[in-house]
Amino acid sequence: MPQNKLIEDFRKLQSLLDSGENFIAFDTETTGLSSSKDRVIEIGAVKFNKDGIKDKFETLINPQKPISAECTQINHITNEMIKDAPLAKDALVLFVDFIKDGILVAHNANFDLNFINAELERAKLPALKNKAIDTLNFVRWAYPLLGKYNLQLMAKLMDIEVTEAHRAYDDARVCMEVFNKTLSDTKSIQITK
Repeated sequence: MPQNKLIEDFRKLQSLLDSGENFIAFDTETTGLSSSKDRVIEIGAVKFNKDGIKDKFETLINPQKPISAECTQINHITNEMIKDAPLAKDALVLFVDFIKDGILVAHNANFDLNFINAELERAKLPALKNKAIDTLNFVRWAYPLLGKYNLQLMAKLMDIEVTEAHRAYDDARVCMEVFNKTLSDTKSIQITK
């Protein structure tokens, strides 16, 4: 599997945003934790830049295998919901077109990137080459004394409304808001040239 291209110099994020780059906060819901054995069942994304939200993307995916009760308990996605959903290859073609060459933003980014790339490989499509920002690492850097950094906790601490935790689109929107709030909180140490 290809190496993910994570941006690690968090002091340069404001200048990237100011440059007009498109950012795409995204999230996946999956049938388990192993990108080699489990499958993506939902992708949600929100495209934004310095002017705000530009577009959104969300789709369920039929993994061509049953979703376990444990999985459904976490993300509330049922076998009934995905039975007529597009297959991974069809959904991924649309997702790749949506993100184009934008900078990806995800909480625990390697997890989501590895799942997307595993699905792309199964579909015999090229791996993602986009640069990415891991908001988990970003908030650890910005708030080193917190100790816990999961997305729902960060949303609570930042007073960000969560409407459907563990559903891909809402988690992607929350991720975007965590990114923006963390960027605002670190403005004094951002390199803006």
